[in-house]
Amino acid sequence: MDGKPVVVTGAGGFVGRALTAHFRETGRAFRAIVRASDTVAPLPPGVVAVRDLATATEAELDAIVAGATAVVHLAARVHVMTETATDPVAAFRAANVLATTRLMQAALRAKVERFVFASTIKVNGESTPPGHPFHPDDPPAPGDAYARSKLEAERELLRLAAGTTLDPVILRLPLVYGPGVAGNFLALEDEIARGHALPLGAIRNRRSVLGVGNLVEAIDAALDAPVAPRGVHFLADEESVSVPELTRAIAASLGVEARLRKVPLPLLRLVGLLSGRRAMIERLTGSLEADSSSFAAATGWRPRHSLAHGLVATARWWRLRHSI
Repeated sequence: MDGKPVVVTGAGGFVGRALTAHFRETGRAFRAIVRASDTVAPLPPGVVAVRDLATATEAELDAIVAGATAVVHLAARVHVMTETATDPVAAFRAANVLATTRLMQAALRAKVERFVFASTIKVNGESTPPGHPFHPDDPPAPGDAYARSKLEAERELLRLAAGTTLDPVILRLPLVYGPGVAGNFLALEDEIARGHALPLGAIRNRRSVLGVGNLVEAIDAALDAPVAPRGVHFLADEESVSVPELTRAIAASLGVEARLRKVPLPLLRLVGLLSGRRAMIERLTGSLEADSSSFAAATGWRPRHSLAHGLVATARWWRLRHSI
């Protein structure tokens, strides 16, 4: 480590907090970029608040990346549980395409060496045939505005980096879990902890997941590989898991019983159709796997932490969260 900082955008989010904590523990210099709030408060050393990367001035962006050796770009607009934007497509493009492009341009001006971009498995689609995971050379098939904005950002990164000395590393991620997780995973954890019966027992699928501990070590590998793993790669834990297996594993980590009911899939899908949640049920029942072998071959990275290890850490955090 040469002492030059790694810029981490989205440092206030789930993955960003885990990554900066990891960097702090391992001694890697970093500059954490967080979203500015309307309240003014002193920030810790090494933390920079920016109101919006899409609208920040060039001078502000240049200051963010000045003297940095690499950028890890985690900041994004992700799936929104309750959409409030009047134009969601424009909101996704501003946060995920424009902000990424402008940050990449600043990195090029600063002669940053590597740009690690957190993308999504959904760039390739919402499902895979069982036993046929996505590979980096598979054609993209994004199914929503979020995934399309991530694909557009990826293409802009590769276009801007062409013919330069900056190495773009694009990591397409599946569901990431661990302490601090939010969204659907946290909702599932809450349901299991409360002992609610879940109609998931008849599902037979395979889904890739990624523990945040494995993810931060993969980012280390992307930063430290002697030859940068340029281009697109998938990341995932060692083994895929079915939804019932994941439910039972979460329950075991919490020390409770998994109450699974074997509701036939056609009935589940009918309920989804009638309730307006068809897409959610299709995602829940389908397979979605990714092959991370290209990244492993390029960097030597292997996911060290098992699903059980990651879920125990998540359960410990969940208990602390609910004891407050």
